[in-house]
Amino acid sequence: MNKDLAIIVVTILLVVISTLINKQKTLAGLRKGINMLGKLLPQLLLLLAMVSMLLGLLPPETLLRLLGQQVNFVAIIIAALAGSITLIPGPIAYPLAGKLLENGVSFTILATFITTLMMVGILTFPVEKKYLGFRIALIRNVLNFIGAIFIGLLVGIIL
Repeated sequence: MNKDLAIIVVTILLVVISTLINKQKTLAGLRKGINMLGKLLPQLLLLLAMVSMLLGLLPPETLLRLLGQQVNFVAIIIAALAGSITLIPGPIAYPLAGKLLENGVSFTILATFITTLMMVGILTFPVEKKYLGFRIALIRNVLNFIGAIFIGLLVGIIL
């Protein structure tokens, strides 16, 4: 079974169980969730449009040129910044990382890039700020940025 389908099946199963336990609370929770999605949807669509534009403007060759094949402090910081700015979904990011690896980008640079790509969100910061508050969103992103560099260095040492 595909991962997405499994998540959908488990979610439906949990909603059914919740409905059997307390129908009123489940319906209230579903209504609240749908309302939150409705409020968040315009921002998500804007982010999706921005991602599409970035993917069109930033082909793998450009990333390869930016990330380079040498491991040094500057390359690690460039990888971390590129990952933080770029918003690429996992199903696209991992094959992209494979292509970059085939072209000689080191594991350290790739680990830093992919980790910031998944954990740091400069483009998503306005949405995070709205829902988490400026301070929490900033702390989350800064700590994840530092953690991504640490993870990249650790991967480089191990591999």
